[in-house]
Amino acid sequence: MLSSILIIVFGPLLAAIIAGLGNRMIGNVPAKVVTTGALFLSCALSWPIFLGFLTGSEVASVTPVLDWVRSGNMEFAWALRVDTLTAVMLVVITTVSALVHLYSWGYMEEDPDQPRFFAYLSLFTFAMLMLVTADNLVQMFFGWEGVGLASYLLIGFWFKKPSANAAAIKAFVVNRVGDLGFMLGIFGTFLVFQTTSIPEILAAAPAMQGVSHITFMGMRLDTMTILCLLLFIGAMGKSAQLGLHTWLPDAMEGPTPVSALIHAATMVTAGVFMVCRLSPMFEAAPVALLFVTFIGAATCIFAATVGTCQWDIKRVIAYSTCSQLGYMFFAAGVGAYGPAMFHLYTHAFFKALLFLGAGSVIHAMHHEQDMRYYGGLRKEIPVTFWAMMAGTLAITGVGIYDLHAGFAGFWSKDAIIEVAYAKGTEMGMFAFWMGVFAALLTSFYSWRLMFLTFWGKPRWIESEHIQHSVHKTPEQAGEDTTGGYHPHESPWSMLVPLGLLSVGAVFAGQFFAGSFLDSAEFWASSITYNEQLMHAMHEVPKLVKYAAFIVMVLGLLTAIYAYILRKDIPAKVVEQIGPIYRFVYRKWMFDELYDYVFVKPAFWLGRIFWQKGDVGIIDRFGPDGAALAVSKGAVLAKKVQSGYLYSYALVMLLGLVAAISWVIFA
Repeated sequence: MLSSILIIVFGPLLAAIIAGLGNRMIGNVPAKVVTTGALFLSCALSWPIFLGFLTGSEVASVTPVLDWVRSGNMEFAWALRVDTLTAVMLVVITTVSALVHLYSWGYMEEDPDQPRFFAYLSLFTFAMLMLVTADNLVQMFFGWEGVGLASYLLIGFWFKKPSANAAAIKAFVVNRVGDLGFMLGIFGTFLVFQTTSIPEILAAAPAMQGVSHITFMGMRLDTMTILCLLLFIGAMGKSAQLGLHTWLPDAMEGPTPVSALIHAATMVTAGVFMVCRLSPMFEAAPVALLFVTFIGAATCIFAATVGTCQWDIKRVIAYSTCSQLGYMFFAAGVGAYGPAMFHLYTHAFFKALLFLGAGSVIHAMHHEQDMRYYGGLRKEIPVTFWAMMAGTLAITGVGIYDLHAGFAGFWSKDAIIEVAYAKGTEMGMFAFWMGVFAALLTSFYSWRLMFLTFWGKPRWIESEHIQHSVHKTPEQAGEDTTGGYHPHESPWSMLVPLGLLSVGAVFAGQFFAGSFLDSAEFWASSITYNEQLMHAMHEVPKLVKYAAFIVMVLGLLTAIYAYILRKDIPAKVVEQIGPIYRFVYRKWMFDELYDYVFVKPAFWLGRIFWQKGDVGIIDRFGPDGAALAVSKGAVLAKKVQSGYLYSYALVMLLGLVAAISWVIFA
């Protein structure tokens, strides 16, 4: 494993350097070959490690890389930790990233900056791998910030678009808010435990529960609660939880492969990974776990409601991602870290599939993203249709308990809903009901997307954006029977990843449910595994087990009625609940609220510092004042320079008299 893990982690970094710095010398195709080849190699080496932990033939290990910091009592090295939790993340990251690299060959074919794009993708993958293999909190923070940097570069890849620049800056700033909490959590953890080593911290964490307190403004606060809340703020930013979620939908301004890589399977799951990695700390802070549960459940339902109203195909899937992350967090909040990681694992396949499928649709529709201009595409792009059908069946949780068969989301999402009920607490029941309602909305907006895109009459004929922005040869115009643009299936480099991800969306839950949910040996102390809770999950009433399936069917039937049988219904509903619809469509007004509370006051304060402070004081009495003094002095000196010889002689004589006088009388 020693050489394998080094290649897995540093291969993408080397490829990013070659493609990024040498693209002008080696050209587009070699840059793509190097980066894609490095990711497929990392993927090929990651799966045996994961399967080794699955079969019990692998054991946890730490591979030292180099000594990093030695300062007083703070000492840590750069080392790569590989255990079950890391192995799960390795296959998720490398598999999705490798397929995204391959997919990008077709999707970015016409872009002139392909080497830069592929270099950014590989750099992002390296940062994410550094995060999940971290043996100490500082190394984790290094990967955490590297992911943030790479996401900024990828979201703003098309930097000539003002909207892309704004989205990149927004993602960067919002994540910095969360990262401040993460940094404070790391600082506080070091002060309490006198180490940044994750194994040492987790070993000492249980003994700290309720022992140490901090006095703040006359209140006695539990130390572990404060530390875990600060760390979770970091997770809220990176994983787009309610309050720090506003960057995620805007990040759709980046190319679609970026959406699949960052916002489906990797970056946004970093917060879930961190909470599960530090699960012994969170178990020692019950109040913090309640907060995690509440935020996860609230995010789950909030994002699901917004997803029902969006018309942009990528934004629907983006809010779906936000909602599914809420499931993962409230699972972790009730102490079910295994189900949380299982949903992270299955979600990676079906959500990456949906994003890449949406990219294939957008590619076919000449970059049109508004679903109102789709329709009837299942006959035009059949491979993409069946791939997205597999992803939709997976995310909505289609399956039958009695037959023990179902798509990926059926196994993982339903397990989270059941374990929330099995927890038996008030917060657990709150999460259960929010999860059930969100499952209903998930089914509705997922099938709404499918029906608007692939069923009904072809509405692209009515889209002036599509018809008039496509240059067509006379031969193509002669073959056109509709008088407009025809959608086309994507190239093989885009369809192969869709096919492979479809396999994961169909079978990932079926094959791995036993290990993720019911095997304490599989997790091997890499997370906190609550056997009593997991046993209780299997003993919940039948109605609870079928709750997600029932609401899934209800959501499907509602979508069929509204978008297949009675297409006038949505408009009538919107007319009846206009204010509510506008509130939800505008994302619960969070952007407007933040603009009023934070952005405008910040600009107002900035203008004061700029006009009154910088210009009015610093510039006036600093460089501008000095320049003015020199200018005025030059005007006076200019008057002395008359150009007459007798004037200069008089000045010289006066100077000589003054010098002699000074010598005599000094």
